[in-house]
Amino acid sequence: MLKALESAPRGTVLRTEELLDHLRWNGDGLIAAIAQDHLSKQVLMLAWMNREALEETLRTGRVCYYSRSRQALWRKGETSGNQQRLVTARVDCDGDAVLLSVQQDGPACHTGRTHCFYFRLGAEQAEVTEPIDVDPTTLYGPKSP
Repeated sequence: MLKALESAPRGTVLRTEELLDHLRWNGDGLIAAIAQDHLSKQVLMLAWMNREALEETLRTGRVCYYSRSRQALWRKGETSGNQQRLVTARVDCDGDAVLLSVQQDGPACHTGRTHCFYFRLGAEQAEVTEPIDVDPTTLYGPKSP
């Protein structure tokens, strides 16, 4: 179905449910979701969404992901308070990734950094390039032993 839409003219409309039916969910029923700051266009993070998380995000405007480690929905900011508000959502041409343009409140990364892409990779070394903006223990409390 997405292949059929490649030549569709601008303004072509279809039901969201119909498009979601044709996304390329992986074997676990997940799709990659890239969060991007709607003003700066900086990529903040990559996470995963199942259909329920994507539908909730579209319905409520508050970004919801699927936590693979917890095997549960994860509403961004439910612990830290650093929520993401959806501005726009787009699907790529292959239907295997979602791009979320968001308003980010506070740091997006659990490390207290603005975004999760703070390692710059080189052929011989990797470098941490971003400062910690907020102490993670302020956001999540102290780690248990």
